[in-house]
Amino acid sequence: MEGLVGVSRVTPVRTHLRQKHLPFVPTSSLKFTKSLYKNRTRVGMNQHPKSPNPIAASIQPLEASVLSRFDNTQPSKEVLDLWRNADAVCFDVDSTVCLDEGIDELAEYCGAGKAVAEWTARAMSGSVPFEEALAARLSLFNPSLSQVQDFLEERPARLSPGIDELVKKLKANNTDVYLVSGGFRQMIKPVASILGIAPENVFANQLLFGTSGEFLGFDKNEPTSRSGGKATAVQQIRKAHNYKELIMIGDGATDLEARQPGGADLFICYAGVQLREAVAAKANWLVFNFEDLISSLD
Repeated sequence: MEGLVGVSRVTPVRTHLRQKHLPFVPTSSLKFTKSLYKNRTRVGMNQHPKSPNPIAASIQPLEASVLSRFDNTQPSKEVLDLWRNADAVCFDVDSTVCLDEGIDELAEYCGAGKAVAEWTARAMSGSVPFEEALAARLSLFNPSLSQVQDFLEERPARLSPGIDELVKKLKANNTDVYLVSGGFRQMIKPVASILGIAPENVFANQLLFGTSGEFLGFDKNEPTSRSGGKATAVQQIRKAHNYKELIMIGDGATDLEARQPGGADLFICYAGVQLREAVAAKANWLVFNFEDLISSLD
């Protein structure tokens, strides 16, 4: 997730046939709806975590003129060695593990999508602290507990293609996997369950509700609720487990910030959904699909 840090250029990476909010289609029905659903991976709130039935989405290739601006699409030997020997990998969620930005999707569901999108656009100047921006966007629609629950049932998150296989590969290599997000635990929990990531390995914000389910705000004690929060969370993870080598994967400036002393050793920019060029240029490795990361572990 980009957060609210301004960058010079953002290039959407189009996903083929990205219709929104269609019902989940079981694998047995795919042959009858191939052209409509072949690029969707749905994560249902009550879907069994052992049978996600992922449906790969295809990412349309970027123009060569865009790719030519980067010299980090191939990893150096040092970067590749660190990647293959990492003790832990932390993933951003929105626009990385998942195709969508969770808060924008929830706002749209609650009827405030345009207002939140406009406010987010104004905040992209980077002049507003993350916690202030988060509070302001939530105040535009004040989601109730029942609305969040209905949203998760009706519009489950869409996994990025290949993420489930990558997580399995990392875990098979005895690499610990974390989700570090400026999004909300209520929306990330189903994703973590599908990917087999333990709740204690999720660092995210928490929506707060009253006894009647009314919206009260968010937990400001979570490190990810503040500017620089992802970097703080990654530092806490590393210190708690004494990891020697830790890697951050994400799409935005807040993910890049995690690469600092005591935090992540490497930042891998995933541009399969959004290519934020100022961020991508500073990454140790720029990838446009998770398949490249999977194959590099062989």
